[in-house]
Amino acid sequence: MANLECSYMGIPLKNPFVMGACSLTAHMDSIKRINEMGAGAIVMQSLFEEQVQLQKYKLEEDVQMYDNWHAEMTDIFPDIEHGGPEEHLMWVRKAKEASSIPVIGSLNAVNHETWADWAVKLEQTGIDALELNFFAIPISFDQSASDIEKAQIDALTSVIKKVKIPVSVKLSPFYSSPLEIIKKMDKAGVAGVVLFNRLFHPSFDIEKETSSFPFNLSSPADHRLPLRFVGLLAGNVKASLCGSNGIHSGSDAVELLLAGADVFQAVSTVYRNGVDVIPRIIREIEEWMARKGYASLDDFRGRLSVERNPDRFAYKRAQYVRMLLRSDEYIKRPKLI
Repeated sequence: MANLECSYMGIPLKNPFVMGACSLTAHMDSIKRINEMGAGAIVMQSLFEEQVQLQKYKLEEDVQMYDNWHAEMTDIFPDIEHGGPEEHLMWVRKAKEASSIPVIGSLNAVNHETWADWAVKLEQTGIDALELNFFAIPISFDQSASDIEKAQIDALTSVIKKVKIPVSVKLSPFYSSPLEIIKKMDKAGVAGVVLFNRLFHPSFDIEKETSSFPFNLSSPADHRLPLRFVGLLAGNVKASLCGSNGIHSGSDAVELLLAGADVFQAVSTVYRNGVDVIPRIIREIEEWMARKGYASLDDFRGRLSVERNPDRFAYKRAQYVRMLLRSDEYIKRPKLI
């Protein structure tokens, strides 16, 4: 049988399937099922800046509520030890204790002090690694791209200095030069890069004329974007590479591994098909390896990266021109009536 053992950020995994952060990784029942279905690792649902700030606001409100009360009455302060982000820490700790596979914490902050302070608190839950979600919405006309990137590098550097566990970054695809910023993060000491985060965008209900936020699941075609950048980065950075977004089958996963990914994350396919899809994807990878005669992932990982792919133009825009010039090979035209 094919050996799917691998390493992600220096952490040994029994296979490259990493369950990405989502609501399924926020409940003990589904976390136990993900373990049972054979995932290689699990990323806990993110702790968000809003949760941290809401706790601070509630704390100030609760404390100020008693400003005019007699000092002897201060023992009736509400117990908020497990409220909001503190409750999140408690569940991450419980998930780690209940899991037989590596558990990765996830932090989605904004303020510099939140990144560092809560990274330390998450580390104290016993997690094996920490994933930082970097995404900035440029709503100010005066904010430059360089300022945004500097703030992210500073936050990353601060977290790396504060914690001892490996730190990865889950990035958006909207950098002007993704390779440059990833190279900077690599030099800063990031242990892993997850490409790419699936972001939520607003929509409108045109009848009610209000904002709406529909569930935004990926499609299999979406894995081509992370495939391109994984293939460009493979062999050119020290950090582990994780393909994410649009991986719905063993075939999709194999493509990312051929490009050079160490592991891959999946979420949407688990929502659509249930946790039973996890062993199916793992089995499909094993079956493909058996057909090809590969005994381990190292036998083929990165075989089609930009450094090793005989078709170097596969990662460049010229490939698009090639498709236009030879469209009959790529598009089956309908018969004319």
